[in-house]
Amino acid sequence: MATNSIPSLSPEGSLSRYLQEIRKFPMLEQQEEYMLAKRWKEHGDSDAAHKLVTSHLRLVAKIAMGYRGYGLPIAEVISEGNVGLMQAVKRFEPEKGFRLSTYAMWWIRASIQEYILRSWSLVKIGTTAAQKKLFFNLRKVKGQLRAFEDGDLNHETVTEIADRLGVTEADVISMNRRLAGPDNSLNAPLRQDGEQTGEWQDWLVDEEADQEVQLGEQEELGQRRELLHEAMQTLNEREMHILTERRLKDNPATLEDLSQEYGISRERVRQIEVRAFEKLQKAMRDAMKQQRQTQREATADFAGA
Repeated sequence: MATNSIPSLSPEGSLSRYLQEIRKFPMLEQQEEYMLAKRWKEHGDSDAAHKLVTSHLRLVAKIAMGYRGYGLPIAEVISEGNVGLMQAVKRFEPEKGFRLSTYAMWWIRASIQEYILRSWSLVKIGTTAAQKKLFFNLRKVKGQLRAFEDGDLNHETVTEIADRLGVTEADVISMNRRLAGPDNSLNAPLRQDGEQTGEWQDWLVDEEADQEVQLGEQEELGQRRELLHEAMQTLNEREMHILTERRLKDNPATLEDLSQEYGISRERVRQIEVRAFEKLQKAMRDAMKQQRQTQREATADFAGA
């Protein structure tokens, strides 16, 4: 399937015109989607793949609208989401019985988030998992708390957000200031040829989780666990046990407990823990790098089909 057969939004292009264009592609009934996916998977039918992709461009746009607050061109965000969609279509297995949209949303979000992380850089958003979680969830939590005021948040709101996301209050204040900026009103009209065609809020993602969304979350969690399991195999038995006891349990063991178990000093236990964690981090980074490379190659193959 040629890439130029899929609508694209250039940085200088009209968003409302693009949204109108992708609405022309019909949504698929479940049985039709199943048959198209089978034709693509078993016979490499590029026309079937094209229909699967174009019928889900609206899903990409909806998800992309949820990332409008990061100061990046919406055209680029949508483009990255479309890349994730093509990756999802490439790997979709219709025999599992669920809709493509369930599977695709995780690829779409992952592709968009990776683009945002690359664009902002870790220097701006921090390096820890908690800070990344804060980066991508601050606006959502503010919405849940109805913290819509401009400028700095009040102390009670800062404390609540910090508790919910497991970060410091200083992190919340700093991130809120970085993400502060003009944002489109949810009721701002979208126009096409001078006529109002809807509002921005029409494109927001429904955050209510249904059975299929929960299944998608479980699948994503399973993939992360698989990566962690594979990375753990790079550790020897003692490193694995100490790291598990110190970092992967709700009630971690103390250095004193492990020093007595192994008959070594607490400092030696700490050194083994640090070394094991560094080895685990490297193995995880290598695995994720390989996974992204595989995704890029698959996307290139799919787009050129």
